[in-house]
Amino acid sequence: MNIWDNNVLTAESISKSFDGTVIIKDIDIYLKENEIVSLVGQSGAGKTTLFNVLSGLYMPDSGFVKLNGQDITGKPGKVSYMLQKDLLLPYMTIADNTALPLIIKGEKKKTAREKAVSLFSKFGLEGCEKKYPSQLSGGMRQRAALLRTYLASDGIALLDEPFSALDTLTKTSMHKWYLSVMEQIQLSTIFITHDIDEAILLSDRIYIMSGKPGTITGEIVIETPKPRPVNFNLTEEFLNYKRRLVEML
Repeated sequence: MNIWDNNVLTAESISKSFDGTVIIKDIDIYLKENEIVSLVGQSGAGKTTLFNVLSGLYMPDSGFVKLNGQDITGKPGKVSYMLQKDLLLPYMTIADNTALPLIIKGEKKKTAREKAVSLFSKFGLEGCEKKYPSQLSGGMRQRAALLRTYLASDGIALLDEPFSALDTLTKTSMHKWYLSVMEQIQLSTIFITHDIDEAILLSDRIYIMSGKPGTITGEIVIETPKPRPVNFNLTEEFLNYKRRLVEML
């Protein structure tokens, strides 16, 4: 079977320019059901521009984006997109913040809140229903933001450096939690990261993006099955992936 068949998200021949400057050129990527795919590259390679095209916020100069075989090029609201900052509304409780996507979709506030709160245990947010964002740690706010993104999604999400603002210990804890919750909710995900270790730990596949204009210059498949060993990042297998990725960058 062709690798481009039966994907939940496909982007082919994507190019985008601003004011005559080409930012990304001839990008081809795909995402399969329940995959976690990372996009790694130096700053300025156009990763966020690509995400804006995938989410429908930007119309590409050429190419198309398909979601489950349907053309969604330039159509926002089809793919959930979580930015680096959690962007939780400070005047709303965590229950109301996470329920917001369902309310926007037309559900009654009470029903939306009940659906969101029913997932608090799975997302490690028990007891936070009536708290406000300022009362939570950075890691807890990111959990709430991920739950909100999940409720806004139709099974697929784009995450732009979701863990970059966290300290090392919190980030390590979030990685373990993220892999655990992704197995449960089966959310197909593409995420941007500058952290090579993070990409190897979390991903099924890694796209390398580089150049100006930015293009996809390589791909690494992480063949170690999930759930991965607790000390996977200390193994020779992990270090071999890291060497390959560093060389490709």
